[in-house]
Amino acid sequence: MTQRMTDRFAKLTQENRPAFVTYFMGGDPDFDTSVEIMKGLPAAGADVIELGMPFSDPMADGPSIQAAGLRALKGGQNLPKCFEMVRAFRQTDNETPIVVMGYYNPIYQYGSEKFLKEAKDAGIDGMIVVDLPPEMDAELCIPALKHDLNFIRLATPTTDEKRLPKVLSNTSGFVYYVSINGITGAAAPEPDEVAASVAHIKARTDLPICVGFGVRTAEQAASIGRAADGVVVGTAIVSAIADSLKDGAASGQTIEQALTVVSSIAEGVRSARG
Repeated sequence: MTQRMTDRFAKLTQENRPAFVTYFMGGDPDFDTSVEIMKGLPAAGADVIELGMPFSDPMADGPSIQAAGLRALKGGQNLPKCFEMVRAFRQTDNETPIVVMGYYNPIYQYGSEKFLKEAKDAGIDGMIVVDLPPEMDAELCIPALKHDLNFIRLATPTTDEKRLPKVLSNTSGFVYYVSINGITGAAAPEPDEVAASVAHIKARTDLPICVGFGVRTAEQAASIGRAADGVVVGTAIVSAIADSLKDGAASGQTIEQALTVVSSIAEGVRSARG
């Protein structure tokens, strides 16, 4: 794990609480608003930030995040601007881990080595690339680890005993457990089933297990956080941004509405083991 990620999870272990991992789409609804939302996330309760890299064909994302990606792309968001956002954030916060999340196509087009170097230089700690399976580790995963960048893999309810060791190999930072079958923001996860799956994975790795997909409320976050090392929330934050827009553009309420949702769910995460 990168030092920031190691330090953050060690601190949370001492505090006996799960991490709150917040996802938002870089550049949604515009670059400047997006930067301000990002800067406000730690004070609102985020422990780890997932920064979405927009892509035109996001197969794992539900309608809300797809729409956010299209708004960002329309506004000119790209990989260099994602790095620029991280550099702006790092001017005032050098402790909160940042993970970029997206798809391999834009990284491949940009150049993997160039992407990894610039990501590290900007202050990024890791990445989730949802369409790169373990069989393609040589493409990006192994090079990322050489750059001291975490490569975070997804495990799902359909990841069986034969597949799980491959998913866990070369994974670092944390394991992202997808709590439901399907796209982001779909059905709500079942806490008992999630707890059993988390225990199953934890028996096979020392890495923290963070659970996402379908967690929308403080109550859901609290129930998931009792068993998980972290709770990932994205669609609820992205939806709050979308609901605040006026004629497709940021309004005076956009930043506040996004951070209010984060604060509300953060309370649920922090009460999980209270």
